[in-house]
Amino acid sequence: FTKCCQETGFLMVVKCRQENTALKDCLVGYYSDPLFYEECKTEYLKQREEYRATGIKKKKQKPTSNV
Repeated sequence: FTKCCQETGFLMVVKCRQENTALKDCLVGYYSDPLFYEECKTEYLKQREEYRATGIKKKKQKPTSNV
């Protein structure tokens, strides 16, 4: 999806529909997976506990591109 949008520019709304649909289907699979949800929740709670204990924010990871 990212590659299609970068190559297409302003016409991405029309030309990248198929890629957008595939991306949405993939994300819905993750969002509806209870194990993935629990993993994200556990990671968030761990980071929150660490921040509350130290007062130091952890640097966010830069998302990797799938291009």
